[in-house]
Amino acid sequence: MLEIEIKARVPSLEAIEARLREKGARYLGEEEQVDAYFNHPCRDFAATDEALRLRRARGRVILTYKGKKLDAVTKTREEVSVGVDDYEAAKQILLRLGFVEVAQVKKLRRRYSLGDYLVELDSVANLGAFVEVEKKGEAYSPEELVTFLASLGIGREAVERRSYLELLLGEGDG
Repeated sequence: MLEIEIKARVPSLEAIEARLREKGARYLGEEEQVDAYFNHPCRDFAATDEALRLRRARGRVILTYKGKKLDAVTKTREEVSVGVDDYEAAKQILLRLGFVEVAQVKKLRRRYSLGDYLVELDSVANLGAFVEVEKKGEAYSPEELVTFLASLGIGREAVERRSYLELLLGEGDG
């Protein structure tokens, strides 16, 4: 399955949230997320543009593989996720198989739905405020996502392709 997504760094989330309400977006709730990222024992995920994440949110645990980004503008990539019952047991399996925990990303996320889009307003520890827009479905064009961001008052210059992990570790080229 594709994760069709674009992300932008913003100075503040309040103006974006007000714009979403003006446009009639539906508020879906707020959650704290703690994401532990792991690196493969035989290949460097930073070099291959992949990720393996173990997420805790709303009492759920999800293990997710993310493939390399598919275009030069968005963060669209293959994503495969599975729910697991026990965070610590899943983490121990990964560690015993040789995976190494690289870092944790902690964020508070507020979610909205607007048409074909899921809009997530993230306050990320040690990084700041971001807006992630995910398109529902399988077909997309990068410019469509840039245009949607513009409708929220966010310019192309704010687009950020690096993951929160890359930003936290100071990796990538921006």
